[in-house]
Amino acid sequence: MRLVSMSHSFPKLLLSLVNLEPKQMEETNQSVVSEFIILGLCESWELQAFLLVIFSTLYLTTILGNISIMIIVTIDLHLHSPMYFLLANLSFFDFCFSSVTTPKMITDFLKENKTISFGDCMCQLFFGHFFGGGEMVLLVSMAYDRYVAICKPLHYSSIMSRHMCIGLVITSWVIGFVHSISQLLIILKLPFCGPRELDSFFCDIPLVIKLACMDTYILEILINANSGVLATICFILLLISYSHILFTVKLQSKDGASKALSTCTAHIMVVVLFFGPCIFIYLWPVNITWVDKFLAVLYAVITPLLNPAIYTLRNKEIKNAVKRLWC
Repeated sequence: MRLVSMSHSFPKLLLSLVNLEPKQMEETNQSVVSEFIILGLCESWELQAFLLVIFSTLYLTTILGNISIMIIVTIDLHLHSPMYFLLANLSFFDFCFSSVTTPKMITDFLKENKTISFGDCMCQLFFGHFFGGGEMVLLVSMAYDRYVAICKPLHYSSIMSRHMCIGLVITSWVIGFVHSISQLLIILKLPFCGPRELDSFFCDIPLVIKLACMDTYILEILINANSGVLATICFILLLISYSHILFTVKLQSKDGASKALSTCTAHIMVVVLFFGPCIFIYLWPVNITWVDKFLAVLYAVITPLLNPAIYTLRNKEIKNAVKRLWC
């Protein structure tokens, strides 16, 4: 919840990074917009009441599920391995990512006038792309871990060392930060002096940049390409990794291929649900409002819930760890 409400200290810090105080920024880019109007998912009060219950339940389940995984992996010594270390970090990313936009969306269902301050909007932009970009890279790291475990089992311990695992996680954080801050610093310098309606349930770069009082066509292409290319590269690397895993196991044994196919299918399902919407929103936007909203809900609300379910609840070691915890 705090990620969404940091409207004072963090925006000032970001402004200082580009050597602009809030007052100087207003004079420099003629910004007079102090808040944006969020149109939300729908206008019907009956439907909003229904969605309030649905998304509140989904968010609570997401938070409890991901926190449970982090706790189980931390306290159970049997799960102190590279794969579960990465899984715990994935749960942390999902916990943070879902908390960037969902709480604000839930509270807006109770309001007639849905607004978000300029500072809060910038926070959503930054943290959404920070955790989203970092999670993309982490998913690639998890695929690499499975590739080494299945295709190079004799070298697994030496390759996936403690230093390697920590390095992969740090790389995810660094790439997520660089990806996010590079876009945000550009957005902060744009002039916002008129239109302020966002036809969505949260602030996102493609929507916010269109409200700037200048021609942003080239800028939109560059910024959307930034997100789209990152998502596409990670997606391709994931598909290559899992394809190589399936091909390798198929050559070894039919039983192993069946088991690997089941595991990889579940993982690929998460990958497609997370990366698919991102690629279409940023790289090949369809510019159809209801489609964009559906895709945004899919990767911002649904995927953080599916990750713990697909990656862990189907896992026997996690189930055994839960039994040991309660017994």
